[in-house]
Amino acid sequence: MNLADEEHHMTNRRLNPPRRSVLTGLTLALVGCQSTARGPIAQETPPVPSGGPSGAVIPPAQGAVEIRPGFEPWLAKLRTDAIAKGISKPTVDVALSGITPIPRVIELDRRQPEFTQTFWRYLDGAVSARRVADGQAMLKQHGPLLKRIEDQYGVPPRFIVSFWGLETNYGKGAGTYPVIASLATLAYDGRRAEFFRGELFNALTIVDRGHIKAQEMLGSWAGAMGQTQFMPSTFLRYGVDGDKDGHIDIWRDVTDAFSSAANYLKSLGWDGNRTWGRAVALPADFDFNLASIDTNASEVVKPLTEWSKLGVRQPDGMVLPQQPVQAAVVVPAGAKGPAFLVYDNYRAILKWNRSTLYAIAVGHLADRITGGEALTVKRVVEEPLRREQVTVLQEGLRKLGYVNSEPDGVVGAGTRQGVRAFQRAKALQPDGYANRDILARVAQASGLAAPT
Repeated sequence: MNLADEEHHMTNRRLNPPRRSVLTGLTLALVGCQSTARGPIAQETPPVPSGGPSGAVIPPAQGAVEIRPGFEPWLAKLRTDAIAKGISKPTVDVALSGITPIPRVIELDRRQPEFTQTFWRYLDGAVSARRVADGQAMLKQHGPLLKRIEDQYGVPPRFIVSFWGLETNYGKGAGTYPVIASLATLAYDGRRAEFFRGELFNALTIVDRGHIKAQEMLGSWAGAMGQTQFMPSTFLRYGVDGDKDGHIDIWRDVTDAFSSAANYLKSLGWDGNRTWGRAVALPADFDFNLASIDTNASEVVKPLTEWSKLGVRQPDGMVLPQQPVQAAVVVPAGAKGPAFLVYDNYRAILKWNRSTLYAIAVGHLADRITGGEALTVKRVVEEPLRREQVTVLQEGLRKLGYVNSEPDGVVGAGTRQGVRAFQRAKALQPDGYANRDILARVAQASGLAAPT
């Protein structure tokens, strides 16, 4: 799995925190894969309880999942190592007592999404009318608290609420898996053993410090916890005891959850005097070579005044603010979709979750819950590419000399650059957008059969 790509945004974010980090784990965690395939936020909501800690709900695996023998000796060694790291024996005994590998966690970790994600399908789920309305209600309900946090950390309330809405649907989807058992499962299974082993020790440290009881530490199947979906490492690094009660509780205490989120964003360089970006209208003759198709939106950066000279306008046709703010154009659905000018705070969102779609959704939701308009651009409904189709696209681009890497079925920056190079060669709009039309053209040019 290529964790640099937005189709795996939750995974990437939570498993590969930036050096400084993420809600690190933020979320960062492979965690991530958990929600991407089912929608931008919602986690798998298990329907029936099974033998986990009090409050934990674990669904059965849907197919045969083989768990290799030897978990008990492995766990015994882990106990010894945890105590050697300074975690108290009583904590280790209680937290690791009776845990066994969870087949459903292994199944989810090994699952690869079949389809890529389209912009409109993602946005419709992430910024639905219900999520906007609920966000407005939450903004009002927690207004005084959010203002105090803004004064301290410089992060406006609408963005904290937006992250909250995207991560856990305002606390309603924080996860019901026992975090310690889930992390132990992933550390034992071996695919990312060292990462999850480290997160398991961090989780035990959190319990040992008295922030939460082991049986109450619930989260996603990959260990992301609480209303902000922090991995344990992010919790330890950026968690804040906002209400000064001696505990950092991001599960039930919104003061701690909001303060921790704001503290993390501040560490990423959030500029409280700027917004994230804006939807824009591009001129008919816009040169799509100027659109940034790298994940960091950094290929072509110009001040707003320069974009204005190139004919970029606000959606209603008004001239852009005449300010020297540096911005990049992104077109997440290609030349026929919406366009955005994005600023440095957009890149801060990407450090939280390395996903173009997620970053735009956070910004757009923040705008909507404070009265901003919905996108007015005409939507183009299209079917997403399946992994096997992306693989053929990548193989075709490789045969034609536009990419060098092995096909992996995931549309990332390298694939988009290859598509752009192909488009330039064929005098097409060089928007770098991978869809079925480009697949058909590349397959024909390379002599491959495009899957239908």
